[in-house]
Amino acid sequence: MGKAAYDSMKDKFDRGYVQVYTGNGKGKTTASIGLVVRALGAGLRVFFAQFIKGSRYSEIEALGRISGPPSLVCRQYGEGRFIVGKPTESEYAAAKSGLEEAREAMKSGAYDLVVLDEANVAASLGLFSDDDLISLIDDKPQMVELVLTGRGASEKLMERADLVTEMREIKHYYQKGVMARRGIES
Repeated sequence: MGKAAYDSMKDKFDRGYVQVYTGNGKGKTTASIGLVVRALGAGLRVFFAQFIKGSRYSEIEALGRISGPPSLVCRQYGEGRFIVGKPTESEYAAAKSGLEEAREAMKSGAYDLVVLDEANVAASLGLFSDDDLISLIDDKPQMVELVLTGRGASEKLMERADLVTEMREIKHYYQKGVMARRGIES
């Protein structure tokens, strides 16, 4: 897409909103990835930050294949494992560093969509605070769309969002012993 076409399309995008995808059901990251793909298809520039997760999940591999800088930047701020018990110092440091990098990206003017995948979980684990996420919302430029995903979004955060979607688990094959499958859950 040429600069003139991109600039005229940007004129139609007059405001960015805050979206929260939360709940115990499957699909929060998947929904945000769908939005990333839609945004890329429309010529928007995306910063995708993934907290807690640090392994090369299939979604990160796929995003890297369909796009790359400057249209899409993906970063991971985790050690690639589920956090059980108290997070380690390196997990705290990675999350705080990631939140600041995401804030800088959001404020830079270089991105139209900023996704903080698993940010709600990171906040619920104390890697950073809900107030840190509220501060991020306060710092959001008007033209940037901000998406926060993960279980356990706080009431305070949901009140500040413009759109909240709760994924509710009705039935899951994990309860029958089916583990995460590459390309479907990981």
